[in-house]
Amino acid sequence: MTRQVDPKAALETARRVIRVEREALDEISLRLTEDFAKAVDLIVRCKGRVVVTGMGKSGQICRKIAATMASTGTSSFFLHAGEAVHGDLGMFARGDVCIAVSNSGTTQEVLSLLPAVKRLSLPLIAITGGMDSALAQAADVVLDAGVRIEACPMNLAPTASTTATLALGDALAVAVLEAKGFTDRDFAKLHPGGALGRRLLRVEEVMHPRSQVPLVATTATLAETLRAVTDGGLGTVGVVEAGDKGSLVGVITDGDVRRAVLKFGDVTNKTAGELMSNNPKTVAAEALAEEALATMERHSIASLFILESGTRRPIGIVHLHGLLRASVA
Repeated sequence: MTRQVDPKAALETARRVIRVEREALDEISLRLTEDFAKAVDLIVRCKGRVVVTGMGKSGQICRKIAATMASTGTSSFFLHAGEAVHGDLGMFARGDVCIAVSNSGTTQEVLSLLPAVKRLSLPLIAITGGMDSALAQAADVVLDAGVRIEACPMNLAPTASTTATLALGDALAVAVLEAKGFTDRDFAKLHPGGALGRRLLRVEEVMHPRSQVPLVATTATLAETLRAVTDGGLGTVGVVEAGDKGSLVGVITDGDVRRAVLKFGDVTNKTAGELMSNNPKTVAAEALAEEALATMERHSIASLFILESGTRRPIGIVHLHGLLRASVA
């Protein structure tokens, strides 16, 4: 017979678990010492890769730590301690740094890796709750992940302890990326796909370069202007001041031509300077593509010009179609 869930009891359990784990995080934060800074320094100066190893639930946390480091500019991978002692020790190489995780500090598979770590003279960072354990004694740096109790009512299942370890791993990764000067641009290079990559795309990565920017002088005839719009294939042309180093002063779209016809009737003798809309909207090359899209939506336009820094000279153009192809829009 299936037991019915008591909603009140379930909510009380959830709150208790979250409270226990929150208190565990507060406690490990207070116990942080200069060893944390030493661990960050070892990782920053690492010439090889950061190898994160552990077993069981700790091993699952190790995978996350390694993945976070790899995604934030630190070459890192997870090494299953059990598999390592059965042939995968060759993954260690001189110049690497090893992060070994064991709540007790006595996990036999993890301890079995220590001779190889020492033989290769790899710096060893231990994350453990056993501060007097064999793992702690062998490590160059020890980070205290000990918790008073697990959130499990039997105080057995790794819960608060894995949360504490995960938080320490995240703290290491973030401290390292800051020490390295890792930027959102660096992050974008490591995340070219998916929502993160799209969010971090820069205008310069999706814009048409200078050679593809349709431009005419203010003195261009209607025929010359229409030819430039057609050849450009973007439904728009930038208008630059003749003799002024090509400074952008206006823009002409298909809509501008139609509105001019409605206003003047015969526009065959009109120049680009007379047909253009003044103060064209622009965006910086280093701006996020999402910012460009927001500007287009705000002004109901389909393209933005990119100007050379410190001048009004066009060096690119970003079009809504390019943002669509990049899945930004």
